[in-house]
Amino acid sequence: MTTGKGAIYPSEYSSFNDEATGARIHQITNAPSINHPTYFLNSSFTPDQQALIFTSYRTGEAQLFEAAFPDGEIRQLTDGAAIHAFSPAISTGGGSIYFVRGGSVWAIERTTLEETQVAAFDGQLGECSLSRDGEWFTAACKSGQQSGIVVGRTHPGGNDDKKFLPFERTVIHPQFSPIDPEWIEFAGDPAPRMFRIRRDGTGLECLYQHDNDEFVVHETFLGETGDLVFTVWPKALKRMNWETRRIRTIAEFNAWHITPNRAGTKVLCDTNHPDIGLQLVDVASGIRETICLSKSSSGGTQWRTSRYAVAEDWVAARAAADKDKSLSWMEMAVDTVYGPQSSHPHPSFSPDESMAVFASDRSGHPQVYVAEIPNSLR
Repeated sequence: MTTGKGAIYPSEYSSFNDEATGARIHQITNAPSINHPTYFLNSSFTPDQQALIFTSYRTGEAQLFEAAFPDGEIRQLTDGAAIHAFSPAISTGGGSIYFVRGGSVWAIERTTLEETQVAAFDGQLGECSLSRDGEWFTAACKSGQQSGIVVGRTHPGGNDDKKFLPFERTVIHPQFSPIDPEWIEFAGDPAPRMFRIRRDGTGLECLYQHDNDEFVVHETFLGETGDLVFTVWPKALKRMNWETRRIRTIAEFNAWHITPNRAGTKVLCDTNHPDIGLQLVDVASGIRETICLSKSSSGGTQWRTSRYAVAEDWVAARAAADKDKSLSWMEMAVDTVYGPQSSHPHPSFSPDESMAVFASDRSGHPQVYVAEIPNSLR
């Protein structure tokens, strides 16, 4: 089969009903390789819901693909140097996709497949996030020994004012406030976890002081409420008031990766240890319903604990790597401590919030799935 930019692959679609809930499940990919949706903080659906954007290693390294939804052909969008597998972010109108390759942010036009380098930085970038108005991007960055985030305009000609904003520790998941693109929330690793900073680099502030024994993860904005929602693994789903910092518990269960709806009234999440399936949580009442089972392996030794990884965890990973010379200790550490990310479901909503996109390696390889959410639960 011909591969490369613009290559067309036949549909890999199939469907079935979930064995636990009866929900209709659409399987979008079926290649014997790693295939997964965009990261749970970004939508995998184009705004018109006619296509799903996903990352696949079917050509040997991470590249960007799209599948006509539900059962159309698959088209390869990128080739050449690998992209950051969890970096793609779809533009507001859906015509472009922004992604990271090395130390650069790129944009690709879905119609022409023309790629444009939006901005380049001296370092390695992580997952990309766009402001709600589509004018700005942000991404985590590691430059030498210095961590931080980068910020710039999504228009290549407007990046005279691009910035690197340094931070003292590893940065994860920077994201713009959906109601005020002047503000960016990001995670520091390890604790304390939650911080905010203005887009111009001012106003850096820790939002919640806690230590490594309180395993705060996967914080994000609670839709358009302006508040934050986060998990204290594996104990509870919680909400923080952006202004007062008041925290309250929404529900006590092992919520993991979380995605709120736009109104901030529902939270979609996966679960682990035990995996009780994808859950849809009502924010006001804490009542939750199961959408479907994920049946994903959800790897990572750290998820068996209720604290962040500490020195002995990384030492153990290094010792394991000494026995397996095919992996460096850091590669082994990532796989064993926090787990291969492609083995985690990372659910997200469709634009109309009627479906949940997730990954599962139930078949032996991570694949892209879409579960229909019953009207009664929305």
